[in-house]
Amino acid sequence: MKTIEIDGSFGEGGGQILRTALSLSCITGCGLNLFNIRKSRKKPGLMQQHLTCVNAISEICNAQVLGNESGSTELTFVPRKIKSGNYFFDIKTAGSSSLVIQTLLPPLLFTDKPSHIRIKGGTHVPFSPPYDYISEVFIPMLNRIGIKAESSISKYGFYPKGGGEVSFKIFPAEKITGVHAVSKGKLFSITGHSAVSNLPMHIAERQKDSLIQNLSPLTAKINILEVPSFGQGTFVFLKGEYENILTGFSSLGERGKRAEDVGKEAASLFKHSHNTSACLDPHLADQMVIYLSLAQKGSTFTTSRITQHLLTNLWTIEKFLKIRYDIEGTLDSEGRISISLHP
Repeated sequence: MKTIEIDGSFGEGGGQILRTALSLSCITGCGLNLFNIRKSRKKPGLMQQHLTCVNAISEICNAQVLGNESGSTELTFVPRKIKSGNYFFDIKTAGSSSLVIQTLLPPLLFTDKPSHIRIKGGTHVPFSPPYDYISEVFIPMLNRIGIKAESSISKYGFYPKGGGEVSFKIFPAEKITGVHAVSKGKLFSITGHSAVSNLPMHIAERQKDSLIQNLSPLTAKINILEVPSFGQGTFVFLKGEYENILTGFSSLGERGKRAEDVGKEAASLFKHSHNTSACLDPHLADQMVIYLSLAQKGSTFTTSRITQHLLTNLWTIEKFLKIRYDIEGTLDSEGRISISLHP
């Protein structure tokens, strides 16, 4: 069995390398030796969220694993056959459920039956896509390239208590197509919601008012939500539906952060993306490249911002798959990415 050696401190140097490498190790059957995991972080090595990713994907492919311990900076992973099934994973912290499902979804596409995944943990927490982005932007965009998945949420999980519960159904992929996404096209609508949990509803109203004010001259339909969770939390989420693409942006409330600033933050992110000529928002570009690299044809897309996450992800993917990528543009600016496949 071929073993891929990967320096986990490369580029962005965080959990992205771990998640992508685990997924592709599982898919390709290649062993993985990952070292310098999160080396430059304040707390290097595997945290509980990362351990959940490792242990969860180990379960779905019956892998042999060494180094799956808290704080470990080196991991050896030897996959076996991927198994569809019903799975439940508890992060036990407010670690992101979105990042766990992003690790598991790619390999479960290569099974013979649908799989059901239930995850307990954070659903709306810093430094990860909120559940709304996964359900309203990411999964619908996967559907467009031939990947079928469904999602639902029964409880929201905010930092620091977590305890959210989300479920996913993942279907085997018959054919993954590439994309040619270089222009957003006409803006059809902006929708979204302003939500609170176990806090006064006027906070959600203030977030909404700020969101609408700061989006001007763009207009949006924003719902007010009161969502169930074990802790307290607030957030806003915006989705843009364009002729050729979906985009999504969010902002989380936190202690000491004014509701008006929560709304303003999400509006600013949306307008920045809208005012560029590029097609994919920065998060979608980062999250889609693994699937485009598994497609039957090459892809080209533009993004409103080339992130270090995206560059690191492409670098990791190339270690496992016979692809070549070309980048036009510089870090933190608009850019064009082409992915070509080699037999």
